Amino acid sequence: MRESGILMPVSSLPGPYGIGCFGKAAFQFVDFLSAAGQTIWQLLPLSPTGYGDSPYQSCSAFAGNPYFVDLEALEKEGLLTAADLKAESWGKDPLEVDYGTLYVSRFAVLRKAYAAWRSQCAGLHGCAYYYPDDYYAFTLANEDWLEDYALYMALKVANKMKNWVEWDAPYRRRDKAVLAAFAAANEEEIGFWKFVQYKFSAQWQAVKTYANKKGVQILGDIPIYVSADSVDAWVGGKLFELDADGRFARVAGCPPDYFSADGQLWGNPLYDWAYHKKTGYAWWIQRVRHALGIYDLLRIDHFRGFDTYWAIPAGESTARNGRWEQGPRMELFRALHNALGSLPIVAEDLGEMFDSVRELLAESGFPGMKVLQFAFTGEDSVDLPHNYPRNCVAYPGTHDNNTLAGWFGGELTAAQRRQATDYFALTGREGTVRGLLRGVLASAAALAIIPLADWLEEPAASRMNTPGKARDNWQWRADAKKLTPALAGEIRELSERYFRTAR
Repeated sequence: MRESGILMPVSSLPGPYGIGCFGKAAFQFVDFLSAAGQTIWQLLPLSPTGYGDSPYQSCSAFAGNPYFVDLEALEKEGLLTAADLKAESWGKDPLEVDYGTLYVSRFAVLRKAYAAWRSQCAGLHGCAYYYPDDYYAFTLANEDWLEDYALYMALKVANKMKNWVEWDAPYRRRDKAVLAAFAAANEEEIGFWKFVQYKFSAQWQAVKTYANKKGVQILGDIPIYVSADSVDAWVGGKLFELDADGRFARVAGCPPDYFSADGQLWGNPLYDWAYHKKTGYAWWIQRVRHALGIYDLLRIDHFRGFDTYWAIPAGESTARNGRWEQGPRMELFRALHNALGSLPIVAEDLGEMFDSVRELLAESGFPGMKVLQFAFTGEDSVDLPHNYPRNCVAYPGTHDNNTLAGWFGGELTAAQRRQATDYFALTGREGTVRGLLRGVLASAAALAIIPLADWLEEPAASRMNTPGKARDNWQWRADAKKLTPALAGEIRELSERYFRTAR
C-alpha cells in the first residue's frame, strides 16, 4: 500500500496562547488530514524543549512538553478562568512562538490550574487529598520515570533552573537521605510536575484516539541521545561514558557535512554501550516501549549512530576533532524485537553514510529516508526520485531543511536550478513547488511525507530549524486561514493521482 502524510509539529498548530497545543486546532488538523486523504501525521518530539528551544535537547526522554497542554480544556474543567488566560502575555506574533514569553506565562497559568485542582481534590477537612482514579492509574503506569522526573524538576526550580552538574554535591550525587528530605519538604512542587504530565497524557491520548478513528496514524520522533541537562543524565550514571570524576568524558555530534563546515557539536552524553549490553538493553526497551505507547509509528533520529557514532572529547569548541566509534548495531534491535515484537520504526539514515550503515539498515528491514533537497548534484544521486526504493520514506525536506520555496530560490546554484527544472519538467503554470511535490509523491517510495510549510509554499523565513544555529529556531506557526477545504482537496487529488489514498 502506498501512503502519504504531512509533517506538522504540534508547536506549529494555529490557535491562541502562544504555541500549538492539544486543543481544538489539533482536532481540526486531524480533520484536515482526513479530508486531504492523508493517513500519517508526522510530529517532532513531544518532549519538553531544552537548549535553543529544541525538542531534541530535552530535560527528559519520557516526559511531555507542558506547553502542549490545552489551557482552554483546563478552563472548561474549572481549573482556570478566562481572566487567568487574559492576564498573561502570549507573544506579539500569532505566527511565531515566543519561547521567552511562554516560559513565564504558560507556567504561571499551569500553576494556577494545579492549585485549583488540588483544591478540588482536597478532603472535607483539608487534611487529605482524594485524587481521581485516572490520576492514580497514570502515576502507577509511569512511575519508572515520573518519580525521578518530578523530583528533578523540583530540584531544578529550587536551584534556579541551573544544570544539575552545578547543584550542591549531595543533590548532584543523588544522596538518598538528602533527596528524601527534599521530597518531603517539596511535596506540592513535585506534585505540580506530576499533574502537568497527567494532563499532557490525557489530552494527547484524546487527540491520538480521534486521529486513529479518522484513519490517521501518528508518526512520532525520538532523538537517539538524551540532553546533558536532563533527568536521564542525572539518574543514568553508568548508562553513559564518564571520566574519573564522574563527568561526561565525550559528547555527541556529527562531523563536517552538508549542513555545517565545523560539523555539529550537540554536547549530548554518549552511551556506554558495553554497559547497556550487560543490562540486556533494558533502558532502551523501556524508552521504545514508552514511545510506542504514545505513537503508532516511530522515527528514530540519527539512526546511523547505532552503527558508528561521532565521539568528541568533552570541552571541544567544534565537532572537528571527534572520531568514529562502534555502536551496538543489530544487537540492540534484536533485543528490542524480542521484548516488544514487531518494531514500526522509520530510520533517519541521513548524514555521512558508510557501507556498514547501509548494511545495518538493510538487515533491520526499517525504511530509511530520502530527501529531495539533497538530490541535485549533477550526478545520478540516490536522492533523485527515480532511484528511491519502495521501502523508504520520501521527503522534499525535513525540519532541518529550508522550505522548498526558500531552497529553490535561495540555495541552488544556477546549474542545480536548471537540473531540477529539467528533471521535473517544471512549468510556470503548475508552479515550482507544486512540481517538486509532484515528483516526491510520484516516486516509488511506499510513504511520502510533505511538511505542511511546503504545501503552503512558505518562504525561507518559515524554516523550522537551521542546524548549527543556536537561536531563532522552532518558531514557525501555521496560519489557520490557509488550511482551507480547497487546499485539502488539492492535496487529496495529487495524492490520489499517485495511488497514495484509499479509493
